[in-house]
Amino acid sequence: MVVLNRIYTRTGDDGTTSLGTGARRKKYDTRVEAYGTVDEVNAVIGLVRLHTSGPLDAALARIQNDLFDVEADLCLAEKGPGGARLTVTDAQVGWLEGEIDRLNGELEPLKSFILPGGSAASAYLHLARTVCRRAERVMVELKDKAGEGVSAPSLKYVNRLSDYLFVAGRYANDKGRADVLWAPGQNR
Repeated sequence: MVVLNRIYTRTGDDGTTSLGTGARRKKYDTRVEAYGTVDEVNAVIGLVRLHTSGPLDAALARIQNDLFDVEADLCLAEKGPGGARLTVTDAQVGWLEGEIDRLNGELEPLKSFILPGGSAASAYLHLARTVCRRAERVMVELKDKAGEGVSAPSLKYVNRLSDYLFVAGRYANDKGRADVLWAPGQNR
């Protein structure tokens, strides 16, 4: 259980922040950038949820919680349930894949690239998708750095999440019927 009695500590005034291990890193460190960008995805999903209800909203709530598990993994938190390092699992990735398949099965066939927009929920889902892709790029950069690492389930989860957010964006647009289609060369 996390207890936050004080919000400011002044320990970051020197431009560093603490990882879950207690080690200090510069605030522009790639690891800090990775979990900060995942946090950004989570915040955008919070905006999405202002415009959703029912099963889609419930799935997004679960995803927000899972993203904290990804962040804990990225900040190298030492303990989760049972004393093991906290991270997402392959089972959570599998659940996300099932949700992608479930939503995609209800969509109109995709006949063109689509533009972000349509409903408010869809527009915010596409914003979350683009931030999620950025988080994935930073996580891959971190994984490739000597002496660093990213757990395979966390990387898979974020990769699948961007796919989920794309499909959910279409789903939020009347199951794809209200998608905004790209018109190649329309304004030449």
